[in-house]
Amino acid sequence: MKILEKITLIIYSYVMLILSILACLLVFGWLDIELAVNIIKGIIASDIWSKVVLGSSIIFILLSIKSIFFGKTSKEPNNERQGILLENENGKLMISKETIENLVNSVAKGFESTEDVTTRVELDKENNVKVYANLIVSSEAVIKDLSAKLQSSIKDKIKKATDLEVNEVNITVKKVAEKSQEA
Repeated sequence: MKILEKITLIIYSYVMLILSILACLLVFGWLDIELAVNIIKGIIASDIWSKVVLGSSIIFILLSIKSIFFGKTSKEPNNERQGILLENENGKLMISKETIENLVNSVAKGFESTEDVTTRVELDKENNVKVYANLIVSSEAVIKDLSAKLQSSIKDKIKKATDLEVNEVNITVKKVAEKSQEA
């Protein structure tokens, strides 16, 4: 949420709290209704205060309309897809992101020059798969060749195992592991 929206939400909440308290005081008879009416008449009669009330009312109306009709956007993380649902004549199959990540990890760990791998998978509404792999490689690794072979192997493995096309395999080499000293 943007900072301006947070500030306006806080102000809106305070105004609603004050109005609710005033309504309760009027209902319970703890506040004289004639006094409240005279205060409201005084505010409306005043040129400056009437403009402030009008401007505030318009802003609150617009905020209310925005909140009612234009709530959360689809870019929020809660709407992020957790898997891909495939259907055929026999039923349904859900392939989770974790399954695809495990496939990528098994492929990457199959390469000698890969020391460690962490994977993240993104899915969109059209079942497009994007893979992000962060690697720690050995000092003997030829990074360009390793990444090309790894990208190809990951695409092939996911296609073979899940029948899904991988749009992108993005590899980041985070670190080159130091050569282990053998005595």
